[in-house]
Amino acid sequence: MNTSQLLCQNVHANRWENIAQNVRHEAKRSLLNYLAVGFAGAHDPTIEKLVKTYTKFSANQSASMIGRSERTDILNAAALNAMSANVFDYDDTHLRTVIHPTAPIAAALLAYAEVNQVSGRDFLQALILGMEVECRLGNAISPYHYNRGWHITSTCGALGAAIAVGWLLRLTPTQLNWALGGAANQACGIVETLGTMAKSLSVGNAARNGMLSALLAAQNFDGPLAPLDGVRGFLNVMGENPDLAGINAQFGEHWEMALNTYKPYPCGIVLNPVIEACLLLSARQDVAHNLKTRLQSVEVTGQKLLRDRTDRPGVQTGRESQVSAQHAVSVSLLSGRAGLAEFSDEAVQNPVNRALGEKVRFTVDDTLSIDAAKVTLHFLSEPSVTVFVEQARGSTGRPLTDQDLEQKFKELSTQADTGCDQEGLIRAVWEIESLDDAGALMTLVRQS
Repeated sequence: MNTSQLLCQNVHANRWENIAQNVRHEAKRSLLNYLAVGFAGAHDPTIEKLVKTYTKFSANQSASMIGRSERTDILNAAALNAMSANVFDYDDTHLRTVIHPTAPIAAALLAYAEVNQVSGRDFLQALILGMEVECRLGNAISPYHYNRGWHITSTCGALGAAIAVGWLLRLTPTQLNWALGGAANQACGIVETLGTMAKSLSVGNAARNGMLSALLAAQNFDGPLAPLDGVRGFLNVMGENPDLAGINAQFGEHWEMALNTYKPYPCGIVLNPVIEACLLLSARQDVAHNLKTRLQSVEVTGQKLLRDRTDRPGVQTGRESQVSAQHAVSVSLLSGRAGLAEFSDEAVQNPVNRALGEKVRFTVDDTLSIDAAKVTLHFLSEPSVTVFVEQARGSTGRPLTDQDLEQKFKELSTQADTGCDQEGLIRAVWEIESLDDAGALMTLVRQS
């Protein structure tokens, strides 16, 4: 077997009994976080524009949208719900690859399950397998893929969604391989779109195209024998010297998706330690007293990726601010907060925030991990003050607890003002494997 065929064989052979309890629980945590951020983005202007356009081409009204009353067909629902969950960059992150794993997979599965009855146990297993394939493929082509400019959530997410839905469809290994071929042929997304509405399109396409590829494969719509490892297959086109061996190594024993992390702030993951350092500085009385009158510069030290992705001065919109260190530093230092309101259009246009953001400077230190950063405030006629965050809150070393995720869900669903049964939804997620109909979750998240 080639790498592609062996992967599909491993997926097909996977059994629920062989999935450890901690892996199942992490999938539930991922699902709860996905629903939380789906609520947060449900009525963002980006999503409003997308819903207005996509629903014009809806084939039927069989599927729901998180936090909204409209209904559409399952392909459009998958796309829109994936985009809603990713629009604020508040979703989960697999740190090694910077993939946001759950949105493309869960959106596709929930849309499918709303129309085709799927047990909660099967839903959870499909979610685990889709996320696992997505993250393993990401490992194989990282860091080249993202550094080259491909939006890895969108590209690898399409293949993960194809595997997840394909597993629910009980595709044969050959059909799963065809589904990968269809998804690989539709995998797209470029980093240049970050900070704009355009970024959402490829995340939605990942869920939609992955599901479509699986549905086509179920009709024996064929594809190449080696969609991943062929000479011009996904891994060789999208990566440089891809790690083919790692894709199937210890499959079903070691779980990459169990390394998923969850964000305490609505912004690019590399900004988390920077924001945490700024919040700690903001809480100090000596710092607060000197910020507006004696601050000369703010030195941000971190990985080269931090500078490359977030050195964005003078941003004009809340969307852009999610990937701007200048804005994140200024707003968290001045307000002592870093929630949705702090990454809004209004916060971006605040002249005090903008003035402080102009004082941000970068120092690259590639010995630091992606979840570490140092922030130093240089003052006029005062000693400099430094805070070093070795592991940001929300990282694998300092993960958000189940209670943290429940609180995040309650806060974001309350802000969405949908009137959903919060406790009922939380309970349904934690007990999902006991549900006869996983698609019933969508009746709890749609706006009445």
